[in-house]
This record gives sequence, C-alpha cells and structure tokens, in this order.
Amino acid sequence: MIATKKDIPILREGGRHLAEVLKAVGDAVRPGVSTDTLNTLAEKMIRDFGDIPSLIGYTPRGATRPYPATICISINDEVVHGIPNENPSIIKEGDVVGLDCVLTHKGLLVDSALTVIAGKGDVGAEALLEATKEALMAGIKMAKPGGYIGDISAAIEAVGVMRGYGIVFELGGHGVGNSVHEEPYVPNVGDAGTGAQLTPGLVIAIEPMFTEGTPRVKLLKDGYTFVTKDGSRAAHFEHTILITENGHQILTEL
Repeated sequence: MIATKKDIPILREGGRHLAEVLKAVGDAVRPGVSTDTLNTLAEKMIRDFGDIPSLIGYTPRGATRPYPATICISINDEVVHGIPNENPSIIKEGDVVGLDCVLTHKGLLVDSALTVIAGKGDVGAEALLEATKEALMAGIKMAKPGGYIGDISAAIEAVGVMRGYGIVFELGGHGVGNSVHEEPYVPNVGDAGTGAQLTPGLVIAIEPMFTEGTPRVKLLKDGYTFVTKDGSRAAHFEHTILITENGHQILTEL
C-alpha cells in the first residue's frame, strides 16, 4: 500500500486502537487465564471501537481453511499464529506469550504484535524479549525513504547475531494496509542495500522473531501454528510503520 494524505489519519487512528487492544490483552496475561478469554477480550475491544477483527475468516496463501480467531496467541515454543479458541490453553507462571493482532479501521488495516511473560519470568525469558524488541527498533530505525528493505533486514539480523539468538528466517514482515499480507516481503535476515526501495507512503509491518535455539520452524497440524523445531522458546514483536518524506512513523504505538 502507498498511503495517501487521506489514508494517513485513518491508519494512525486504527494503529492507536490496536495498540490499546494489545496493551489491554498483554496486561490480562497472567497464570490461570485461558487463551480463549484473551481472544474474547481482544474481539470485544476491537468491536467496541467500531473496528473489524481482520484475522477472523482470513485465509492466507497456502492455508487450507480460514483463521478462526481474532488474535494469535503463541506460547513458549510457538513462534506465531497460535489459535487461542479451538483448544484453549491455560497460561502458566513464567510462560512466554506472544500476542499478534490485525484490525480494520475505516477500511484500512494495521498489524502489531508483542510478547509478554505471565507472572514472574526467568532471566532467559526476559533477555529474549529484550533482544527481540531491540531488533524491532533497530529495523525501524533503518526504515527511511531512499533506503531498502535489506537495510531493515540487516539491522534485525545484526542484533540477533550479536545477542546470540536464533533468527527466524522462514517467516517475516510484509506490506499491509489494504489486506493482511501485501508486498513487499520484509525478511528478518538480509543484506543492506538490497530488496525493494523504500518510498514515501509505503506501509509495512516489521516483525522480528527470535528463538533461544534453532531458527528453524515447523507448522503444526492445525495449519497455522508455527513452532520451533527444537522446542526452544520464541519471542515476536511487530509494528506497522509508514515511510514518510523525512523518515518513518510508527503507527501502532500508544
């Protein structure tokens, strides 16, 4: 999507709505809570804003059925796209919980994710989250007009290498705005100066995913949940950003 002047206020407002939803759901993550309860909270908040949950009924390329929930909730070794409402999980103390959601506001879509720890986490979990969030901000810093997608990818990869984490390279960010997934693809590894050029108005979702072990993932039988191949824990952070004339704007922050 290349946003027009008319689109930008809509994207900003939708982004703030989504940020509020994710903050509320993140605050509600605690031991003993069901993932289905969190999904219900996310849907209620989105509809109360007058917005539409974009993931319900969405069938991405390669999927055999529509996604059945409002929010993706991925726990511990689940990297992304965990289904919260078909076989709900009860969150336990110390669980690493990824929350990923998309909403449609006045016809335009925004996408964001964060990872939280239920209750008290161990030092390893806290470090994993810190590094993944650092990688997101490093990637965003490189998002500016005249640059390239590869600049973002290289910045994310550099943080993962420096911190010693597995960098999930089989999944990545993407364009967003008119649909959930658009071009260009935004890998989490790559070379600076390569890939599509960043131009003012471009709307993209940047989403690093780090693991404590292997970077390789596998898809579960539910058709959506990706887990680490070695069972190691994973973290995921994401923002939708707008490339501006002078740099970038994060659309999905409070």
